[in-house]
Amino acid sequence: MSKKEGLFEQRMQRHHDELRWLYMELYNNGDMFAELCDRLKEYDRVRNPKLKRLDEQREARPGWFKDRNMLGMMLYIDNFAGTINGVKSKLDYLQSCQVNTIHLMPFLDSPEGRSDGGYAVADFRKVRPDLGTMEDLADLAEECHDRNMNLCMDFVMNHTSEDHEWAVKARQGDGEYMSRYFFYDNYDIPAQYEATVPQVFPTTAPGNFTYLPEIGHHVMTTFYPYQWDLNYRNPRVFNEMMYNFLYLANQGMDIIRIDAVPYIWKELGTQCRNLPQVHTIVRMMRMIGEIVCPGVVLLGEVVMEPEKVAPYFGTVEKPECHMLYNVTTMATTWNSVATRDIRLLRQQMDIVNRLPKEYTFLNYLRCHDDIGWGLDYGTLRSWGMEEVSHKRFLNAFFTGREEGSVSRGELYNDDPRLGDARFCGTTASMCGIESAQQEKDAQKLEAAIRYDLMLHAYMLTQSGIPMLYSGDEVAQLNDYTYRENPAKAVDSRYVHRGTFRWEAAEKASDVSTVPGKVFRGLRELETIRKEQNVFDADADTWTIDVQDPSVLVIGRYKDGCQMIGIFNFHDLDRNITLNEEGTYRNMLTGETQELPRISLPGHDFLWLLKKF
Repeated sequence: MSKKEGLFEQRMQRHHDELRWLYMELYNNGDMFAELCDRLKEYDRVRNPKLKRLDEQREARPGWFKDRNMLGMMLYIDNFAGTINGVKSKLDYLQSCQVNTIHLMPFLDSPEGRSDGGYAVADFRKVRPDLGTMEDLADLAEECHDRNMNLCMDFVMNHTSEDHEWAVKARQGDGEYMSRYFFYDNYDIPAQYEATVPQVFPTTAPGNFTYLPEIGHHVMTTFYPYQWDLNYRNPRVFNEMMYNFLYLANQGMDIIRIDAVPYIWKELGTQCRNLPQVHTIVRMMRMIGEIVCPGVVLLGEVVMEPEKVAPYFGTVEKPECHMLYNVTTMATTWNSVATRDIRLLRQQMDIVNRLPKEYTFLNYLRCHDDIGWGLDYGTLRSWGMEEVSHKRFLNAFFTGREEGSVSRGELYNDDPRLGDARFCGTTASMCGIESAQQEKDAQKLEAAIRYDLMLHAYMLTQSGIPMLYSGDEVAQLNDYTYRENPAKAVDSRYVHRGTFRWEAAEKASDVSTVPGKVFRGLRELETIRKEQNVFDADADTWTIDVQDPSVLVIGRYKDGCQMIGIFNFHDLDRNITLNEEGTYRNMLTGETQELPRISLPGHDFLWLLKKF
């Protein structure tokens, strides 16, 4: 037995009994489990030697992805550089942004016009032809690894496109493939599901089932009619999807984002969200990864309130996802922007700060998706804010219809009857850069740039991995041209998924321009974050109450160094008194700052440091 084979056997031995126990509990199928184990060995055998060496390095340093120098950027390949090879040619630019983790938004083969932004996958082993090939992807991954950069991709586990090979055969009436989805020849059982399962897109895609008249069946489609939910009660579905996962990992992916994790398991009489079997599946996936590709990190997309997000980390002894999106904090951040009130944000940050240090969140201000107002309305109600009226206020504020708002953007899935909607817009447009430029108001523009940088500084202060959205580094604005494209016009999320403005990137070094001011400001913040150990994942982190609902104060401490981050969410100057005294150093200017009293301009921030 070679050394490499020995490593595989050691890893398999470490996880075999638990993996088998969970698999049999879920499926009670020894033959399918035996097939799974055989295929794991085969995927290990064909894994690239370079990737195996990287696996060993990361096994020796399992918290590698928590380093404070980690900085991600999510981007659409076509919008950013045309093709995968185009992205490869732009790695110098990404490194100039200090980015070392690239999240490639969905790029697998999907039908044009029926892809939900690439989340309706027709072939898990084929790249969209206009973007390149799997060979191009593997080459990009290798080049990234040579530069100490990482690649992240989406793995859409919950559903396939209706054009997927399985779905095509199911539509033809093939029972083997129909069993891989949820098919019903009458509406009785779908009606029972509908009684308990919420709708994801009640306006653009109402209901959870789609009728196929050509075969007289209803099929479960939680998201869109062309996205058919996979039936994970069928062990063949689990096995095949794990083979797809390993195939993609073997192309050189470092982080694999599991899309729509809570939805994976369906159970009649429930909401089909966050069921125990989902955790079983994710735990098995974690072990499968640790057996074949232990250098790969699982990032879970769980768009839920905090108490439902944390369980997807698993436990310290039996972990599930390595990282999770800090979704609730993101949405509550923008609530704080609109209300100038950080109380709810501080309360939620306190919850996150109390979690074990082993738990790692991915922090971001914006992503490819809309912002849903999934806030803690129980707490807001106790402060006099009712859910419907508050959502209407937020949507009016961010579309610029509320008096005093400088934000610009568009609503998504607007339901006037319920006053409910989600919001779309780039960070720069939400902060007022777009409206200030339209009004040609230099003072407002400077304030908007300051707000943009303040929010990024706040995001970088949080514990976890910061993730930028492509274009934010040069203050890219909303792109309204999507309305002219029939395939995109119905989906307002494309307002912030616009083509990257390379002309703005060319101004990044010119600090007299808006792109240059934002680019320079972000670089300065990112450099400080990399250099200071108070930003380490294991640093103590807490919030400080300064008796001003507009000012968020975050403390961080490690190895005799204490940092205090102060963020003014109000447009007016604020004077606060901290419970800290002494002389601190301004981390950006190097000047000294005497505490406890602080005066902070509107939408400004301070990063202060003291060594004990």
